[in-house]
Amino acid sequence: MRQILAVSFCLLAAAGMFGQPLWTGNISEVVRVEASSASGLEGVYVLDGLSGVSVSCRTTEEEAPSIRWYRYSSLGGGYAEELSDVRVDGASSVLTKIESDMGYIVEHPDGRRECFWVIDYNRHPFSLTSIVPSAERDCQRIALDVIGMGEEMAYYGINGRRFTLDRGIRLSYHTLTPDEEALMFHQTETAVDFASLPAVMRAPAPLCATKFTVEGDRFLRAWGHAEEFTSGSVEPYAVSGLTKITQNVRSADNEVAQNPSGTSFGGSAPCELEFEAAVTDGALFHEWQFSRYPEFDDVSLRIQDLNFAYTFNDEGVTYLRFVCANSDGSCEYTGEVYTVSIGASMLKCPNAFSPNGDGVNDEWKVSYSSLVSFECHIFDRYGHEITSFTDPSHGWDGKYKGKTVPSGAYFYVIKAKGSDGRNYELSGDINIVNYK
Repeated sequence: MRQILAVSFCLLAAAGMFGQPLWTGNISEVVRVEASSASGLEGVYVLDGLSGVSVSCRTTEEEAPSIRWYRYSSLGGGYAEELSDVRVDGASSVLTKIESDMGYIVEHPDGRRECFWVIDYNRHPFSLTSIVPSAERDCQRIALDVIGMGEEMAYYGINGRRFTLDRGIRLSYHTLTPDEEALMFHQTETAVDFASLPAVMRAPAPLCATKFTVEGDRFLRAWGHAEEFTSGSVEPYAVSGLTKITQNVRSADNEVAQNPSGTSFGGSAPCELEFEAAVTDGALFHEWQFSRYPEFDDVSLRIQDLNFAYTFNDEGVTYLRFVCANSDGSCEYTGEVYTVSIGASMLKCPNAFSPNGDGVNDEWKVSYSSLVSFECHIFDRYGHEITSFTDPSHGWDGKYKGKTVPSGAYFYVIKAKGSDGRNYELSGDINIVNYK
């Protein structure tokens, strides 16, 4: 029954029915940490030494002599023992002897209770003597062997349940942060927090040479003398990259449209792509890979430049990706896969147009797709060459030496080659109609 009462009344106290204990005799600030709501405690109090320290409960002069103090260990409040080192100071009941790592219960004459836990920081100090990279290596995380003190700081709820305080130990270092818009990496500082000091600290692997600094803890910060230790410089072994591909899109109205989207490119050949990549400091090897297979079972072309232009002329699908690695190949980055699809060739020739300036069918042009070579000659009916051009996006405006030719029949001869290897040899008539 005694344990049940202790739990019940202390839970009421934690809900805020009573005030916080008052501390005297201590040199440094008393750090109060919010206790878990499941502990039944009003709070956890951490002091920089307990020598000469007393704690009091302020009440009324009539009630103070009847206040009773109890102390409990990790066993919980059901096994609390009553304390005798108590004196009355006016309206306060004062406990003059305090032990570390103990819970305390203040019992009022009407049965109300206030419960809290006390920790002497000097029994759980924080210090560091060494930080070195561990033999354990992971391309995503770095492991640091740490020699020092900074164990878990535990407290126990009124029901004997174990909880731990967050000591706020911080590991900070530099790494590289990607800027996808600018396609570059920026050096930034990052930090990882630890509730206590582990034998091995693990954190995201840095992408540049850096020193590691461990600083703490939250209690030493509160008292104005936090401890700090910095390692020697550590070279990066993790790698990362950024990539970008841009298609130079042609806007000829007589060519099958090129519509790049996301990681998909291509359309009508020739297809001109601009390749760009950026890598982190540890990436000593890098290359763009070209393959006809989506799983890159066979790589047909490797280009080690970060930035370059490449023109695709052959029909079919090509898969592209960027790969970089550190000096021994133990860590590798593989970028997303891009797809270039070049369609089959096509060439069609109209047989009439009307260069009358009305904005409709004013120019004779072929319709085409994926032509890698092209040559067109236009003649009059007497065999005189009127014009010629080698760009299939060009056409004939019905003029010869700056003057519009008479209406009638003209003739074209075309030789071309498609991205699929198809050869075109076409000839036919061109009729100029509705010309005034």
